[in-house]
Order: sequence, then C-alpha cells, then structure tokens
Amino acid sequence: MRATRFNHVSIHAVDLDESVRFYTAIFGMERIPAPTFQHEVVWLQLGDQQLHIFLRETPAPEFHHFGLDVDDFEAAYLKASELGLQDGGVWSPMVRELPDGSVQMYVRDPAGNLVEIDWPDVSTLDHSVVTEIQKLSETVEQSEEARRATLYPKGTNRGPSTRSAK
Repeated sequence: MRATRFNHVSIHAVDLDESVRFYTAIFGMERIPAPTFQHEVVWLQLGDQQLHIFLRETPAPEFHHFGLDVDDFEAAYLKASELGLQDGGVWSPMVRELPDGSVQMYVRDPAGNLVEIDWPDVSTLDHSVVTEIQKLSETVEQSEEARRATLYPKGTNRGPSTRSAK
C-alpha cells in the first residue's frame, strides 16, 4: 500500500465565519457540503483538493503550515501587505527565493494558521511591485544537495502558468 496524493488539509479556526471569509475572499476557495461532526466544520474546495476548517479554541502551531500556489503572486503580495497578513517573524524575510528560483511568502489566517504562498519563477515577478525578495542562500549556506532542491519537481504540475518576465 502507498499513498497516491494528498486529499485534504485540515486546520482549526477560533471564528469559523471569519476563517471561511478569509479563504474564500483571499484565495477564491468555494464552500462545499460537509458532513455533520461532533465539532463544527466547513469544507472548502480548491481545484481537486479540499481545505477543512474546524472550530476549536486552541492556539495555532507556530511553524506548521501548508503551501498554496496562486495565479498572481504580485496581487497576493500587495493584498497581504495591504491587510498586514505577512509573517516575517517566523520565516524572514517577507519573500524568499529558493535555490530553484521559486519564491515563497508566509501569511497568517484569522486563527493564526501559517499559510505559505508559492510562485514557481522569480524572474517573472515585477521587482518594483514585490520589493522584498531575498535569496535563501544569502542567509543560510546551501549544501550541494540543497542547491538541487526544487519546490516544483520536473514532470509535476509546476503551479500556475508564469507570465513572461517584465
């Protein structure tokens, strides 16, 4: 037996309505029917995967997170900046370039869950819009193996289609 794919991610919310608004408004997820459990839960659809949000009054783990591809990283960066959602305290700086040229930014949802926003190609970003990009290798030495790491392995869906460099 072996797993074939991730089916869903489940996170907690301290205010279910606020969290559902966050994921539907910011990321365009769609609410879908959910079974009735012992604790209130909402299921959201994103492509062929789901995010399950359950009501619990527990603190969010500091470093646990899940990553989302977006169709417009610059728009996500501007929205996160406007709403003060970026969390540079956990993983600094605000936007980090990985060895493969992909970038990541971290935001917190209303319950404090950490969400990683990913983009496959730093060269397609307008650096006058996304102004705070730092290479991971500038802050943490990368081994030979680490320099071969990729967030978007060849032969897999490389996330959103990237625009031409500006």
